[in-house]
Amino acid sequence: MTDLSRRSLIAATAGGALMSSAARAAGPGVPPAGFPPGGVVPERGTQGAPILGPRNPAREAQDPFTVLPPKTDHGTMPNLKWSFADSHMRLEEGGWARQTTIRELPVSKAMAGVNMRLRAGVVREMHWHKEAEWSYMLQGRARITAIDAQGRTFADDVGPGDLWYFPSGIPHSIQALESDGTDGCEFLLVFDDGAFSEDSTFLLTDWLAHTPKDILAKNFGIPEAAFARIPEKELYIFPGPKPGPLSDDRMGGAGSIPEGFSHRMLAQAPIRTKGGTVRITDSTVFPASKTIAAALVELEPGAMRELHWHPNGDEWQFYIAGEGRMTVFGSESKARTFDYRAGDVGYVPFAMGHYIENTGQGPLTFLEMFRTPTYADISLRQWLALTPHALVAAHTGIDRALIDGLPQGKDPVIGRPPA
Repeated sequence: MTDLSRRSLIAATAGGALMSSAARAAGPGVPPAGFPPGGVVPERGTQGAPILGPRNPAREAQDPFTVLPPKTDHGTMPNLKWSFADSHMRLEEGGWARQTTIRELPVSKAMAGVNMRLRAGVVREMHWHKEAEWSYMLQGRARITAIDAQGRTFADDVGPGDLWYFPSGIPHSIQALESDGTDGCEFLLVFDDGAFSEDSTFLLTDWLAHTPKDILAKNFGIPEAAFARIPEKELYIFPGPKPGPLSDDRMGGAGSIPEGFSHRMLAQAPIRTKGGTVRITDSTVFPASKTIAAALVELEPGAMRELHWHPNGDEWQFYIAGEGRMTVFGSESKARTFDYRAGDVGYVPFAMGHYIENTGQGPLTFLEMFRTPTYADISLRQWLALTPHALVAAHTGIDRALIDGLPQGKDPVIGRPPA
């Protein structure tokens, strides 16, 4: 054994002893403070023991509540977390795409997501899907276009915090713009079917490449020679001509689509509490979005999204910034805790109770999405406040005077308690 190997082994052994001691001192469910880079020790009092075999300290550090779960976790729950960092990256000229679907996260049956990046001028080629497409613009700007079955047209430029929604079967395009020094854009796409695949969209170039040229000539009424240079395979993502003014791309047709396919989510007045903000966007404020409702949540350090559940669908989450923790209650004494950070996807199956807590030093920002036209949640605290208080006291053993003082309204974000 080399001197370096000996020193590494001694350091790892010493670090393990330190972490074991810290883990016991930290208390149930609390990730120990001051850990060296050796990872988390799965010990809680006399329960558990240090890991002796192979381990991944970097992964353990990202998922401390998986390695050292709270005492309240119990039973077997499906995995409710996937990181886009673990998704295959499809690289194309001027951009990339990566997806999280039922293949990556098997519990995610209701929805799937795609994270896409386009440099300025680069096009996600003209296409359509069997699934409806909902999108949140993360950075930069893009121009989107579409037509409907009546030949009505749509074109708009979208930027950070803006949404778009293209119903099932509606053909559309996306082209990145140069804006304020930002080279193109990056966005999140969400589809209303967990089995969606970004590789299975209906692409214009793919269709043309698989149609006889004489049929194309007959269809368009132009010479067959005009199709001599059509691509032999799909373009998917490719550099396009620099877009001109938006007014030039508003093609007229049979008029404008009456329910516009874009929405300024950040322009909405938020629900504001002491612990953060919530913006809810569903078909009541974005009429085109018939199958997906969403909420943008920002939690201040120490704040939490209150204990609640959703009575009308599964929840698909995307974490934009910060670090957080979620425990999901699945009935039958089942509960499991997960850690999340920017770029992660979370999932909560239909009607399961949960909360999300900001465990980082800065704001925690994430999206909640649902395959439903309208957003709905039920607050645990409001339920208890609006149920006969003697009955609640009999269930919980909480002092009646404290139950009487519970607020009857919802408080979707609860701030850090006073010191």
